[in-house]
Amino acid sequence: MLELYQWELSQYSEKVRLILDYKGLEYRKIEVTPGIGQVELFRLTGQQQVPVLKDGSKYIADSTAIAKYLDVEYPERPLIPTDAKQRGLTLLIEEWADESIGTKGRKALFSAISQDSNLRKSLLPTSTPDILKNLLEGVPSDLLTVLGLGVGYSPDVIKSAIADLKQDLEALTLLLADSPYLTGDEPTLADFAVAGLSILLKFPEGPYLDLPPAIRGKGLPILAENPDYEPFFTWRDRLYAQFRKPLPGIVTPGIDAPTSITIE
Repeated sequence: MLELYQWELSQYSEKVRLILDYKGLEYRKIEVTPGIGQVELFRLTGQQQVPVLKDGSKYIADSTAIAKYLDVEYPERPLIPTDAKQRGLTLLIEEWADESIGTKGRKALFSAISQDSNLRKSLLPTSTPDILKNLLEGVPSDLLTVLGLGVGYSPDVIKSAIADLKQDLEALTLLLADSPYLTGDEPTLADFAVAGLSILLKFPEGPYLDLPPAIRGKGLPILAENPDYEPFFTWRDRLYAQFRKPLPGIVTPGIDAPTSITIE
């Protein structure tokens, strides 16, 4: 069986999970704890960052490399079109999504969790020990702000990221106005990249992530509650309903109106 070294809230891990589900491939998730888990991952694979896919004795790192590997080794339900124009557009959108939505979404969410201790605790996987949840919940917001500055997440950088994300969502909404998928009538790597990378802007409604049910449907209100972007998130959640497998043993309850993460 395929094994996916991952972090549950990693957008790039989610991109790979969507792809694996779309292709109908069975896999086992191996959660990599930030810090000590990354040391073990490096010992096994020479890589510190998730996702890493293990197929037999092979380790494949990077979500794009994993997608291309799966298309070669498991060609049923291909991700990358053979038509030259569609192929080029698919690869272009996928690369753009990685660099734009992927990086800027983390910056926007960091601002939210630095302000809300309950949110920090809620976003941890449900399997996280309570002692660790309580430890992270108690981290002062001022300390997180300082840590954010240390990695380049200044208030101006975060403000700029949110402005760029607004433009990204506007562009995606326009692209999907008269098309079921981003590059045509069939889903491609572009769709799964954009959908998976957008989870930090607004979490999917269904039971797809190992997070508390109260988090489902929540998002950054400046983006998730803007009616101009509602068609995009509706499309994203429909893509999930079509192709993403829900977590085992979870029955989807009636969907309530989304609530929101507070971000200033």
